[in-house]
Amino acid sequence: MAALPTVAEPNVTPLIDVMLVLLILFMVVTPVAQRGLDASLPAPSEPGPPRPVPRVPIVAVRADVLELDGQPLATVEALEAELRDRFAVAADRTVFVRADGDVNYGRAVSAMDAARAAGADRIGLLGASAVTSSPGATPDAPARP
Repeated sequence: MAALPTVAEPNVTPLIDVMLVLLILFMVVTPVAQRGLDASLPAPSEPGPPRPVPRVPIVAVRADVLELDGQPLATVEALEAELRDRFAVAADRTVFVRADGDVNYGRAVSAMDAARAAGADRIGLLGASAVTSSPGATPDAPARP
């Protein structure tokens, strides 16, 4: 009789059985073992009057006049002094600049320089659509007080 050849292949059936048992075990245990953090949260403070939202100053640069929040200012120096007074008590030193379309570029830059000299940390530029329009104003034209 002829000898049967030796088979050198591993039997993976018991390995698959063990893996399926472990998979089922982990699927059952995972939802039960939820992790959490015990934290002692402070009691909420009593509600008081709402704090006012600080208003960011808006500098309007026009050909004939500078305006700070609708208040006309005669010179760039007056603008700088007014902004310096406002920034002395404000935590946020942001200012927005809006220039009319017919304003000289140098005039707008001088207003931004005055804001920077007054202590502005951030200077933003506004377009005509960013300004709340008054009744009867067209969307393309900036609102005039």
